[in-house]
Amino acid sequence: MSKLKLSEQQLEIFLDIASEAVLAAGIILQTNLGKLKNIQEKGCGDLVTEVDKEAEVEIIRVLKRHFPTHSILAEESGQFTSTESEYLWAVDPLDGTTNYAHGYPVACVSVGLIIEGVPQIGAVYNPFRQELFRAATGLGATLNRLPIKVSLTNQLSQSLLLTGFAYDRRETPDNNYREFCHLTHLTQGVRRSGSAAIDLTDVACGRIDGYWERGLKPWDIAAGVVILQEAGGKVTAYDQSPLVIESGRVLATNSWIHAELSNVLLEAKDSRILT
Repeated sequence: MSKLKLSEQQLEIFLDIASEAVLAAGIILQTNLGKLKNIQEKGCGDLVTEVDKEAEVEIIRVLKRHFPTHSILAEESGQFTSTESEYLWAVDPLDGTTNYAHGYPVACVSVGLIIEGVPQIGAVYNPFRQELFRAATGLGATLNRLPIKVSLTNQLSQSLLLTGFAYDRRETPDNNYREFCHLTHLTQGVRRSGSAAIDLTDVACGRIDGYWERGLKPWDIAAGVVILQEAGGKVTAYDQSPLVIESGRVLATNSWIHAELSNVLLEAKDSRILT
């Protein structure tokens, strides 16, 4: 837990700036869909476009204007560290780059604020749905300024889930295929959007009952974790231990199916291969 106590007014200021940043970047995403000229591959299957970079520059510009002493961890630029700051902004300028590069409009902008190691501010903007998700610790979660809550589905067999597959899935046996197939048989369906931030916000507003994934980075989930928790959901490691955001592995649900989904994930996992 963060030891730094912030007032409601301070949290609202942080949240407003995060919202300003994602909305500014969202305009860039929306304007350039289908117009890409430079698509590169950072690693096997891990794409980056000129829009990722342009949107990130805009987000960093907004954050630095308001908080010049804060640290920033951005997907494309790396980390700008202030040794005296307890604040770390986690920035994903285009979550869903592979979708976007193909002209498939399932992507968003995600900006979260981690305070002393704990995510406490989250803003996620999907310009193609015109949906702005916002949350701050203790202040609740909203979609386009209206309160949201998780679903009430309380049985895994009646649930609809989301998951994803990491870029290294071709090289590692820890690729989530076994878990995906197993849960497809036990639920009403498992979907894959290609955007962790969208997945977390879809659970937060009750469209989806649960989500799990591995191979994630802090910028993928920092904002969405806050939004989901403030909407009444639960976020942990696969085994229900506290989430370590740097681990890259997350289990997020409406809380009602959390224990059941955790148990099934652990059962599906081959302990000789996976850790």
